[in-house]
Amino acid sequence: MTEPTAFATDVTGAEIAGIGLLRIDHIGVAVADLDQAIELYQRVFGMRCVHVEENAEQGVREAMMSLGPDVADGRVQLIAPLSPSSAIARFLDRSGPGLQQVAYTVTDLDATSAELRSRGIRLLYQTAQPGTSGSRVNFVHPRDVGGILVELVEPGSPTVAATSSPRP
Repeated sequence: MTEPTAFATDVTGAEIAGIGLLRIDHIGVAVADLDQAIELYQRVFGMRCVHVEENAEQGVREAMMSLGPDVADGRVQLIAPLSPSSAIARFLDRSGPGLQQVAYTVTDLDATSAELRSRGIRLLYQTAQPGTSGSRVNFVHPRDVGGILVELVEPGSPTVAATSSPRP
């Protein structure tokens, strides 16, 4: 496990120990109909759909929408349920469409997960799960971090990401 290092001080001067977060990876939005949501985000916000994928293990069909000409400028992930029993379907039933998660890119998912557990934070999975474009993911339990589902994303290899399918 990579040890977290103090990377900054806060406004009081206290050192903050990092856990390997690099940046916001994407914002996840739960939607009932993925194709309608893609069209809406393209028409209203001028976002570009750069990837569509079905993740049977998580019970979702998802699309990555790029905010600018470069996907590094930011992404919104639109997430639709594959079945009424999926976690996203339950979220939609409980909360309706809208913000479902904030995702952070991490350098080493296993080290970040171990550090969070050492800080008393629960993760939804014991081990990493397959994510979009060959990434590895895990989720921080919302009750442990103020009610927001936090996804941790260790990106897949550049080869996997480069060969993943854009929207048909």
